[in-house]
Amino acid sequence: MNFRRVVVTGLGTVSPIGNNVPETWENAVNGVSGAGPITHFDAYLFKTQFACEVKNFDPNSCMDRRDVRKVDVDTHFGVASAVEAINDSGLNFETEDCNRVGVIFGEGIGGIGALEDEMRAYALNQENGPRFSPFLLTKMISDMTAGIISIRYGLKGPNYVTTSACASSSNAIIDAYDQIRIGRADVIIAGGAEAAICPTGVGGFNAMHALSVRNDDAKGASRPFSKSRDGFVMGEGAATLILEEYEHAVARGAKIYAEIVGTGLTADAYHITSPHPEGEGAYRVMEAALVEAGLNVGDVDYINVHGTSTYAGDIAEAKAIKNLFGEHAYKLNISSTKSFTGHLLGAAGALEALLTILAMENGIVPPTINHEEGDNDPDIDYGMNFTFNKAQKRDVKVALSNTFGFGGHNACIAFKKLESQ
Repeated sequence: MNFRRVVVTGLGTVSPIGNNVPETWENAVNGVSGAGPITHFDAYLFKTQFACEVKNFDPNSCMDRRDVRKVDVDTHFGVASAVEAINDSGLNFETEDCNRVGVIFGEGIGGIGALEDEMRAYALNQENGPRFSPFLLTKMISDMTAGIISIRYGLKGPNYVTTSACASSSNAIIDAYDQIRIGRADVIIAGGAEAAICPTGVGGFNAMHALSVRNDDAKGASRPFSKSRDGFVMGEGAATLILEEYEHAVARGAKIYAEIVGTGLTADAYHITSPHPEGEGAYRVMEAALVEAGLNVGDVDYINVHGTSTYAGDIAEAKAIKNLFGEHAYKLNISSTKSFTGHLLGAAGALEALLTILAMENGIVPPTINHEEGDNDPDIDYGMNFTFNKAQKRDVKVALSNTFGFGGHNACIAFKKLESQ
């Protein structure tokens, strides 16, 4: 079978460090942390009292006011990022065959805040009988973001949600890539959204001892690959990539940011929350992406790593990179953008893919912030370039974006810069 080429022609985001792509990228390059005290609810009794929240976002700027109340915040974020990406791509759905345009979004949790609010109201008013909002289910189910985007633009191609914990939106992008390259669609709006900064979300991850409790230093709490790391910082938001068949993009004169040349999907088959201690699944997923792309390890310039700032996760991923790349592991750039965005859970892969593409576009690798001198873990090889604290200029021609999820789900996407269009 002759697979079709797939390129990225539009980008959009609502993130903890910016409500659009230019603002997000500027703050990413400067290593500006999106962390701060939680404002969505009163967290004073929680072990963790901070997160990377989206700031000053108005859903009415991108959705009809009547529709805003029918869906949860995750969908508000997702629609806003999709609108920006579609506008950036220059697509005109009045002239496109919308039967050939789809929407695939990844969400790890969905409308957990809406469900929490309804159950709290039910518990407080049981004497009046079961009364629930008619919009509870449209707020709660995680496929609603993809559905709303398709309805807004009349897009009738493949339309669904992918859920694989923190790998969800990377899975969405990979699925979109596969749908296009085998010929089921010409364009797919792919991405992820998440809004789980609520008592249930924070309390649940606290109970698992997964979150940082560095309440006196929120902005410095996400510190991937540092010895003093104590867990991840929860984030929220969304990101969208417009994936398009190469010839279709060229024919309409679209700007092409990058080409997706390979992907990998593996399972650790080890533990429900912990990665394989040697990074066995991470090793194989990066290897699979390179094999599919026809690339050698020496071709890779940059890896946007999963890098959550958890003890076991960072060690496993660092080992996987060293074992797979060998001597080249000391020559490529590595960075964890979660150090300033926090961990967007199901939306993490989409945002990190977007930042990886922008690193290629601008020739700048964003930093891994919050590493202090002497804060070195004996289980991590610091001969590798983790791009600590300061962005580095580099001509990034090939880059990988890694995302791993609870349950042992691993995803990797290989991007390549087009030398000419």
